[in-house]
Amino acid sequence: MKRLGTALFICFIVFVTTIYTTAQKPTFTDIPYVTGGNERQQLDIYLPNNYQAMEKVPVIVWIHGGGWQNGNKQGVPVQLFLNQGYACVSINYRLSQHAVFPAQIEDCKAVIRWLRANAKQYHLDPDRIGVWGASAGGHLAALLGTTNHKKDFDVGENLDQSSAVQAVCDIFGPTDFETFFETPDMKTNTHHPIAKLLGGSVAEKQELAAAATPLTHVAKENPPFLILHGTNDKLVPVDQSRRFYDALKKVGVDAEMVIVEGVGHDPGAFATPELLKKISDFFNKNVKNRK
Repeated sequence: MKRLGTALFICFIVFVTTIYTTAQKPTFTDIPYVTGGNERQQLDIYLPNNYQAMEKVPVIVWIHGGGWQNGNKQGVPVQLFLNQGYACVSINYRLSQHAVFPAQIEDCKAVIRWLRANAKQYHLDPDRIGVWGASAGGHLAALLGTTNHKKDFDVGENLDQSSAVQAVCDIFGPTDFETFFETPDMKTNTHHPIAKLLGGSVAEKQELAAAATPLTHVAKENPPFLILHGTNDKLVPVDQSRRFYDALKKVGVDAEMVIVEGVGHDPGAFATPELLKKISDFFNKNVKNRK
């Protein structure tokens, strides 16, 4: 199972370096979003060249993958959005070896609240914030979106600010831990990245697994979703996205799913001009041009 976690990390690195990587340096780097917090609770902000002439810049937040146990905010895919006048924010969050769930989603929500509390200083628009991520980052992005209407994971500072986001792009993220494993013995496995996230197997941590599952929280109040997945994904089954998409549509959420035929947990499959345009159009419609 250690090989699975390594594979998730490698896929994440390939995703960033192959498809979207940029030589762009952060405008502001290593900003703590929790006072006196863990060294992982920091973010970078990338601003367009003309940001000082813009009163309120729409925001896209990137959440890295790596099986909740690897990865970092470096090598963030920003150029696609900087060129269109967005501010891009890349975050670190506590990994499973630092703290088990819900620490990861608590950190993500703390980031959104911090961005709103400090929006004026960095020329950010607090009413236009989108989020995206791949694999484990896709899971956390999806969980941010499905818990928009809840306060369960809002702890710490800036609690007068909302942690709601306006749009979510989920790229092959796990969305239902209860149905993730095909065999009963895997639910008792304590070495899988999901088990490390929960601090125990899914069988042992059923209540926590449900809380960590985006599908659990689906509601009509959720923001628009764009979901991308490959049919031959051996690390995160494509049925995870299909079940999630069906649940979103059932309650009336504005959701779109793109299934890429014949590819696995393969970031290169999402590098096509058509898919990049779809991601860009999605955020332009629901974040940049949001009324």
